[in-house]
Amino acid sequence: MRFFHQSIVIVVLLLTSFSWVSAQQSVAPKSLEVPKRIYTTKALNGQEAPIIDGIIDETAWDNVEWTGDYIENRPDENTQPSVQTKFKIIYDKKYLYIAYRCYDPEPDKIERRLSRRDGFAGDWVEMNIDSYHDKRSGFSFTITAAGVKGDEFISNNGNNWDGSWNPVWYTATNIDEEGWTAEVKIPLSQLRFGKAEEQVWGLQSTRRFFREEERSVWQRVPQDAAGWVSEFGELHGLVDLEPQKQLEIQPFVLSSAETFEKEEGNPFRDGKDQMVNVGIDGKVGVTNDLTLDFTINPDFGQVEADPSAIALDGFQIFFREQRPFFVENANIFNYNFSNSQAGNTFGFDNLFYSRRIGRNPNGSANLGTNEYADQPENTTIWGAAKFSGKTKNGWSIGILESVTAREKAEIVEIDPNTDQRIDGREEVVEPLTNYFVGRLQKDFNDRNSFIGGIFTATNRDALSENVSFLHRRAYTGGLDFKHQWDNRAWYLGGNLVMSHVEGSPEAIQNTQESITHLFQRVDADHVRVDPNRTSLTGTGGNLQIGKIGKGHWRFESGMTWRSPELELNDIGFQRQADDIRHYTWAGYRTLKPDKTFRNLGLNYNHWVAWDFEGNNNLVGFNVNSWANFINNWFANIGGNITPVRYSNFALRGGPRLRFTGDYNYWNNIGTDNRKKVRFNLSNGGGKAFDNSTSFFRIGGGISYQPTNSLRVSLNPSYSLNNDQLQYVDNLEVGNEVRYLNATIDQRTLSMSMRLNYTINPNMTLQYWGQPFISRGRYSNFKHVTDPIADRFEDRFDQYDETQLTFDPNSDVYFVDEDADGTVDYSFGNPDFAFVQWRSNLVFRWEYIPGSEIFLVWSQNGGGGGDPADPLLTSLRTQILDQTIENIFLLKVTYRFIL
Repeated sequence: MRFFHQSIVIVVLLLTSFSWVSAQQSVAPKSLEVPKRIYTTKALNGQEAPIIDGIIDETAWDNVEWTGDYIENRPDENTQPSVQTKFKIIYDKKYLYIAYRCYDPEPDKIERRLSRRDGFAGDWVEMNIDSYHDKRSGFSFTITAAGVKGDEFISNNGNNWDGSWNPVWYTATNIDEEGWTAEVKIPLSQLRFGKAEEQVWGLQSTRRFFREEERSVWQRVPQDAAGWVSEFGELHGLVDLEPQKQLEIQPFVLSSAETFEKEEGNPFRDGKDQMVNVGIDGKVGVTNDLTLDFTINPDFGQVEADPSAIALDGFQIFFREQRPFFVENANIFNYNFSNSQAGNTFGFDNLFYSRRIGRNPNGSANLGTNEYADQPENTTIWGAAKFSGKTKNGWSIGILESVTAREKAEIVEIDPNTDQRIDGREEVVEPLTNYFVGRLQKDFNDRNSFIGGIFTATNRDALSENVSFLHRRAYTGGLDFKHQWDNRAWYLGGNLVMSHVEGSPEAIQNTQESITHLFQRVDADHVRVDPNRTSLTGTGGNLQIGKIGKGHWRFESGMTWRSPELELNDIGFQRQADDIRHYTWAGYRTLKPDKTFRNLGLNYNHWVAWDFEGNNNLVGFNVNSWANFINNWFANIGGNITPVRYSNFALRGGPRLRFTGDYNYWNNIGTDNRKKVRFNLSNGGGKAFDNSTSFFRIGGGISYQPTNSLRVSLNPSYSLNNDQLQYVDNLEVGNEVRYLNATIDQRTLSMSMRLNYTINPNMTLQYWGQPFISRGRYSNFKHVTDPIADRFEDRFDQYDETQLTFDPNSDVYFVDEDADGTVDYSFGNPDFAFVQWRSNLVFRWEYIPGSEIFLVWSQNGGGGGDPADPLLTSLRTQILDQTIENIFLLKVTYRFIL
């Protein structure tokens, strides 16, 4: 199989990218200061408020003038749009009202696709409100022609749009001979603003004209602008707004039933289980710009399961947060301290990773003969509270406090002859734990700069012997800043982080020897395991400078580091420590469409990494290109060359290992996502210069929308991984260690399936399912002898037929290293086949604004298959021929707005 076999379209894209750059140099429009538009609203002053029915016929609307004259923003910029739009805004003591008139000369062609909330399908119009007027954050309210609502919290000057924000607001639409209209009513309690007698808010409105895939905006935003919120126009006329006493209480009741395969003799696996649970969520407006959110005994049974994944490198896998309480306003607590435009800087590492709260218990039951355990799958969250918001003076405040329960596994011993209980006991598998996060930022310099800090604390109570490997206390802190100039086109930013963990000598030694640190590395002089230590303190940080606006060219360059003792994983996420790396990104993008492309971009990246002993572990280069074609197809292509690759972690505490330099590529192409039938295809691959490693992946998807209400999609993926130095185990042989590796042939097959049926904007049926199969077969076993030798073959000794024998009955390999007829050591067969099936079917009905009913059917099944079987045989034996775990759930919530 040729790794660089590309489709004609992708080749054309790469070749034309470079000619396009030179052609665009002479026609690049100069950046201009765009005048701020101002819309002046008026209060109703006792006049009857409009009825929200989508028909703009109430006299209240006559108090203000229409504003329109939208300008095209995409695909072209600063040109007249195909259709025009206008709006009005009025307000009273409790609500903000918006009326839209969206002109369309062919009303019968208005696209009215249905979707769940935040689906943004078909024609829509949107209002963005920067009520803080901080030029960095805002609230977005979108209404589609079909009447579907979308709402998002905007942060980081438009680089982050949080769709988990679900305020209570009201809207309706109507289609007539001129196009379509919409009316919106937003409670002022759902916004955050200061206490000034006369307020000025940032304001922007966007219209999507579906047929042309065109965006037009009320306030012009140049394509090379440095951000989104900072470019808003202004809303004036807001006089004597009264602070809103927001108080919302949302109790829930949940009933669930579970069926699974009965396990003979196990009293906890009798084939069924039932549960009833209650809890409460709430929101209190402490001031008009600061809010307290709380939850007591929350349940997230309606949340979609994580996709299946398997990692052979030993590091933890990052999964995104999906639980509503932790997702909403997550941007305030976010502290990714090494993000870069260049990537490859451990950008997922964060001082706060909310999935640590309520995670699977860290401990597990120690079972003896004929003993069975009932162990909780997740740690109970007794309660959590968030205090967050932003003051008119530019202070952003976030405080989170959560307490999780002390969890125990119930263990019983069963007499195998009588099936009667002999004895019982309990073991702690998770201690009572308190989590705290405090975040503070201050804007200054006319909102062009900020400085901030974060502090986190994890405190665990009464660590019993079963969980003594955990830290008793863990603290992290950080300082961050960003300064922008030249209309925010240039920036200088960075942060500094520090961690301190305390625990028993066992716990601290466990941390030193974990894969994140590996102080036991035999060839490392700058770190060592100290079994008497009871604490660790580490540092990390990032410093970068860049240009993000004004012209075609952008760039960023910086450095990030993690000291060997940095440890964030009690309440944060960190893959590895002991790393210093430099990165640079330079990018070019077009600002005007032509006959071929709507827009086109080119990027260059490079990275260099060292450890704290000064070893150069990485040198890498990347070039990639992306394009949106004039027919609205999308494509990208890219490639990496990494001439220098070493790993301090590959041998899990063994010496630093050299990997041969390699090259790899990827590309993707997708059809117009407005069409009823849509396709995408992606593939990637690569190999080492000496063929010691190679991989290939191909994936794709098809989506079909036969009606405005129904959408079905399939996304299969298949990958091959061949690595001649795949870690197997470290074996102690006398006074020496054998760093056992082998050649792995790994194949992975998965397919994600989705069905979305929208009965109406407030009632949906959604299905997601994924079979996942990964099989690995090991051969050519060897142990590493000279880990940094120049030639690949000189880095190890491979066992021959006289040294290695396999016993299929015990599934064990026996090694006679000196071939004298005596077994020197042995190891288990590492071949594996991991099979999993996960699915969710969710019926959701928002029967009144903010109150919902969920009906959920979840399935989970699979297990370890036979590595000798073909992939599809494992799917049949481990899923189709097995009893699948079923969970049925009914959850009812009711939101009281007091």
